[in-house]
Amino acid sequence: MLRRPKPTDSESDLLREQEQFLSSGTQSAVNIVRRPDKRRGDIASDDSEKSLGNQRDVVTIPDFPDQLPTLTPAPPKKSRFKKERVCFEDEDPEELLDRHDTHISAVLSRIIERDTSAVPVSFPAFTGTAFPKVLHRSTIQTQVMAPRGKKSIFASQIAAQNAKVRGAESQKDPLVSTPQASGSSTVDGPLLLSGEGLGPDKAEQTLKIHQENQTRLQGMSHSEILEEQKLLLAQLDPRLVDFVRSRKSQKALSPVSPPPQREVCPDQPESKTVQPQCAKPQLDSEVVLMMGDEEDETKPAVHPAITMDELPVKPQKEWLHMDKLEPEKLEWMKDLPAPRRQGTKKAMQARFDFSGTLIPPAEDLPVHLGLHHHGDEPELAGYSLQEIFLLSRSKLTQQRSLALNTLAHILSKAHAGEYSTCLSGSVLASLLDAGLLFLLRFSLDDSVESVMSAAVRALRALLVSHEDEECLDATFHWLLGTAVFPLIPPVHEEEDEEDEEGLAKSKKEMTKEREERKLDHDVARQDIVKALLKMQLLQRLRYILEVVRPVPRTVLDVLEILIRIARHSTFAATQILDCPRLMETVIYEFLPCTWTPTSSPYPPSLYGLPVSTVMKLLRVLSSTGRHVCARILNSLGGRRCLSRFLAMEPSVLLLEPGEAICCSTEALRLWAVSASYGQASKLYIDLYPVLVKTLQAAQKPCGPSEPLQLLELQRITALLSLLTQVTHTAGCHEELQSALLSSQGTENLPPPPVTWGHVTGLQPTVTGLLKGCMRALDDPGQRSSALTLLPCYLVCMGAYYSQLSVQNSFQPVQCLQELESLTSEVLNPLIAHQAMVCSYYCRSSSIICQPVLRAPSPVAVPSLPSLGCCRAQSARGLVASESPLPLFTALFYLLDNLTSIHRGLAKNFSPLLLAKPMLAYLRCCVGVMPSVSHTSAWLLRHEHHMLYLLLRLAHRLVPVDPEVAKHAPLFHQVALALLSWLLPGSEYLVHKLVSTIVFSHILLPEGATGGPEAATLAELQLQEKFTPLTGLGALLRDALSHLPSIRGCYLTHLAHMEQAVLSSADRHLGRNPWLTSQLLPELTGPSMPSDWPFLPLVSLYEQAGVRQGGGLQVVALPAGALQSVVYCLQWLLLLESWREQALKTVPAGAKLARLACIFLCSSDLFLEQPVQELTWALLRGLTQSGRLEAIDLGTPPPGLASFHDLYVALLAQYEAVSFGDALFGCFLLLPLQRCFSATMRLALFGEHVGILRSLCVSLEQLPVPLESFTNPPEDSLPLLGLYFRSLVTGALRSDRCPVLYSVAIAHLNAFVFSQDAVSQEVEATRRSLLRKTYYLTDEVLRNHLLLFRLPEQHNPLGFSTYEQLPAVRARWLHSIAGPEEGSGRHR
Repeated sequence: MLRRPKPTDSESDLLREQEQFLSSGTQSAVNIVRRPDKRRGDIASDDSEKSLGNQRDVVTIPDFPDQLPTLTPAPPKKSRFKKERVCFEDEDPEELLDRHDTHISAVLSRIIERDTSAVPVSFPAFTGTAFPKVLHRSTIQTQVMAPRGKKSIFASQIAAQNAKVRGAESQKDPLVSTPQASGSSTVDGPLLLSGEGLGPDKAEQTLKIHQENQTRLQGMSHSEILEEQKLLLAQLDPRLVDFVRSRKSQKALSPVSPPPQREVCPDQPESKTVQPQCAKPQLDSEVVLMMGDEEDETKPAVHPAITMDELPVKPQKEWLHMDKLEPEKLEWMKDLPAPRRQGTKKAMQARFDFSGTLIPPAEDLPVHLGLHHHGDEPELAGYSLQEIFLLSRSKLTQQRSLALNTLAHILSKAHAGEYSTCLSGSVLASLLDAGLLFLLRFSLDDSVESVMSAAVRALRALLVSHEDEECLDATFHWLLGTAVFPLIPPVHEEEDEEDEEGLAKSKKEMTKEREERKLDHDVARQDIVKALLKMQLLQRLRYILEVVRPVPRTVLDVLEILIRIARHSTFAATQILDCPRLMETVIYEFLPCTWTPTSSPYPPSLYGLPVSTVMKLLRVLSSTGRHVCARILNSLGGRRCLSRFLAMEPSVLLLEPGEAICCSTEALRLWAVSASYGQASKLYIDLYPVLVKTLQAAQKPCGPSEPLQLLELQRITALLSLLTQVTHTAGCHEELQSALLSSQGTENLPPPPVTWGHVTGLQPTVTGLLKGCMRALDDPGQRSSALTLLPCYLVCMGAYYSQLSVQNSFQPVQCLQELESLTSEVLNPLIAHQAMVCSYYCRSSSIICQPVLRAPSPVAVPSLPSLGCCRAQSARGLVASESPLPLFTALFYLLDNLTSIHRGLAKNFSPLLLAKPMLAYLRCCVGVMPSVSHTSAWLLRHEHHMLYLLLRLAHRLVPVDPEVAKHAPLFHQVALALLSWLLPGSEYLVHKLVSTIVFSHILLPEGATGGPEAATLAELQLQEKFTPLTGLGALLRDALSHLPSIRGCYLTHLAHMEQAVLSSADRHLGRNPWLTSQLLPELTGPSMPSDWPFLPLVSLYEQAGVRQGGGLQVVALPAGALQSVVYCLQWLLLLESWREQALKTVPAGAKLARLACIFLCSSDLFLEQPVQELTWALLRGLTQSGRLEAIDLGTPPPGLASFHDLYVALLAQYEAVSFGDALFGCFLLLPLQRCFSATMRLALFGEHVGILRSLCVSLEQLPVPLESFTNPPEDSLPLLGLYFRSLVTGALRSDRCPVLYSVAIAHLNAFVFSQDAVSQEVEATRRSLLRKTYYLTDEVLRNHLLLFRLPEQHNPLGFSTYEQLPAVRARWLHSIAGPEEGSGRHR
């Protein structure tokens, strides 16, 4: 069935439906008739009229329209008689004027007598009155009315008169009959000829013509009739043919006399009469049902039409125009039909209730819920997204508020992932594409407070994720938990080829202006927060808080929106601070120092009361930079607020208990962020007694209820985070003081007011709390709170000992004794505790080992990044109190600082590394490449830090503990994998891994346990005829001896990361006064590429290779380039031999492309003996069985558009400087294998055929089997032609290029003797090549092409041949070459 177009159909849907309609051949429901315009005066004229001379002067105006424009939008009046006129668009205005000339000669020349002989004459009826009878409306009902539509009285009279005329004509001409009238199946009269214009005897003439046609048709055969029909249809216009057929069908189906009409009661609808010709409509109805089933729509049930008795109000006789029942206008009063059930599994439009819950399509809900409305599907309950959008722009305030609140519920549930299993596609993406952001922004400008509040709530549901904020708050007390990634969307714009640093200042200004000129829609597609800032959202939120003064819920929503904007970037945080009166209003109204207490736990207004969310907003703003933090503390009164809320206990703040604790907790966190920059240190001295008192009370964090106990735990963890940051700041005092004294006038950072002596007294208290926390682990009721506090105590202790060793007051002997006591009394019992043993099973909660945890959220949109924390809230989640991640990170951090002071304690901690769950976790980490996104990065960096600290401990234990040394290769593999995982902000860890662990001898035990000798034996077992200059074992031993130099080479190539390493070191080492921001660098991927072992080769290629015209220009090598390449190849050989998993994440095709840089860097670098030996060894390892199949050259390697471009550059380089080098030749031969694209073979044999004269790689030197070049047979006709041409011309010879000679012979022989069914073109090419081969004058080449048998790599020719041509091939050759040529030449 052809369905009607819907408003939701796109242009492609309409075009597809149009094609379906045209292909079905169905008659159109509407006929478009082009009627001439009355104002044009178009009247047909004969050819004789054109002979008249022009009797008027005609003035023509260029570019002036032929028709006058319509002055009014009303449609032109239509005339009943104008349909006889014809209007042509290409008529000449001059001829039009001549045609309407009113001169007397023109009028007299156009007088044509009309034939009125056939017109019936009717006499007027005689009446007894003097004047005609006045026409009344009551008389019209008795006359014959038109069958369709409503007509005026005059039109009704004309229709009645025409009906009488037709009846008289039918009675006068009885010979013209129809099949229906006669009852027979034969046609007795013409169906198309009307006889008009034939005179008074038109009926006889018409019948005569019809009989002549019938006689002629009867004298023709069926084939002749069909042939004449085809000829006639080919000559006629298709539109004319369609007109004739429609005319015939109309006359054939309509009777001569109209059928008797049924009388219709005024209170009943007119029923349709069933015609005898209904076979065709019934067939169409069956097709409609089937198509409707395919379209996933079922036919609605047919309900009886409403009658007069069913009306709730009976119409009275006095009511005007109420005497006729119109059922179609009363349909809305009937009961709703039951919801239709789906016939297929196709998708349906989603509908939601007012709470955002998805309503199943077949669910029948009662109407009192208010979910039914007059839409396209009134029987279905709920609102679609399109209907909600329409409702949000209603003129009624209640409807706008209802729509916006419904959108808020839908957005909240979409963020939680409730629709991911039942809806196809992302609801958030669909809403944003539909313009949700602009709808909410427009709604914020509404003058009605309820609409404004609903818009704020919907905007909060769009931007803010409650789970994300909870997870970030839960990780604040972790090690380096104050640092977070900015929530900036990834940039997908095409960057300029020039580097940003190389742009001129004017160019940068132009780029900035171009960004400012972008439309809001374009900005919103890339970054929603940035678009909102551009649409002046902050100014509107300030107006709402300052002028409107909304209800508490709206105030909290506004504050949460500001927090989400501040997490975007430092730029967004600065915009918040720079917005006039915004932060002043927030702090003055919602963070006062004095307030009146309220008796209700839910006050009607938050104005004049402290709100903990405001303190959190200040904390998030402060984390974006030290300058922002200084503005908050000094200009906005942040110090005063800290003193006010921390000087007293939360119980005396005259607030609701939970809100009071939250205010105190957020104040401590704000202070901790300030202390991480070395600010607000003097406040620590002022409030030291209060802090110590709070710390001493931390042993019993009990509240009257469970929620308050959790809030108290958060307050204690915030306090310990503050003390940790103050300890780091105090540890830098002496360094800054000495730098200030020796500065001699240069500008330096001032030392903080707090000194090391101010924090030394905290260490005994924290140690005692740590011991008490360990005792609480034995109590099941306190274990959860103890596991929450234990990481904080360990981190605080680790910060103390990390700064202790650099102080002038450091006493080594006393410190060593203290560490031994701490180890025996605290750390050893902690490691052996049952709760710690249960935490060893960290594999199940690892985001590295669990792909489900690190997978991007299916509901996330690129323009609005989020953390996706709704999936990390399980009991074993990484942010739960039982999570092993914060505990192990803090423990390894403390052990790293202890063992750096007292190395003899390291052996006590070996049980941590030798636990079976820990070893299983480390094995799981090897060979994994986690995906990096905002969903996983916020947790990945904590797990990376834990692995780094674990490897630091293992590196110290391997030399002193033989049991740990057995697992040294595992630790080394984890270190190599971690180096490719570390994210931006961890550049310091990259530097430490490279300089201490990755190139360490102790983590490569194969060098001391017979590894090189085993490699030599394995190489001998390959039984290769060609052996390199030096064995693999000797190369490995030489590489091991140069490990320090190799490490120095890679550190040199990481010099570009120096600034990032220094900034990261300030954060990881606790150098707070030098820290600029707690926001990590923008998340663009790992800090190191996955193919970092190839870094020296790629760097040298970028320096020496300059692209010009698609090729490479070779310049002089930098100093030390040869040694750098040798070190790089030695390291790659070590990894490929003993650490294969480390390079598993690098595709084999990318490895081949990186090694090819050796040949493109210089004209003679690859000829050096060390480079030759190492590259040969790497090439043999890359082409071993099992690795060769993994090479994929169809996927572009990282950094290259395609491998084909690189291969073309290699061909040009080989042709210029190769000197026939076998190693270079093998690199050219590898991509020519049959499994790779034919474009590279075409490039060699088509554009660089001269290379074949010097590509002298022997069959013994070929590192891959010869069969990989010959199987399957070649099917490219151009390539086969190039093979034949290179053989015939002598460019490809067996003595110069034996490998490709064997390959070409094999493919040509298989092609010409193939018996497969192929196309005509291929068959002709096959015969032509065989004929040309037969007539070759070179006997050797002809014998090779015809007598080839099988490829054999150990054969001097590369293949074996038949002694004589097989019988099948001889017969085939005989059929091609002919009997006189093909006999006896190849016996």
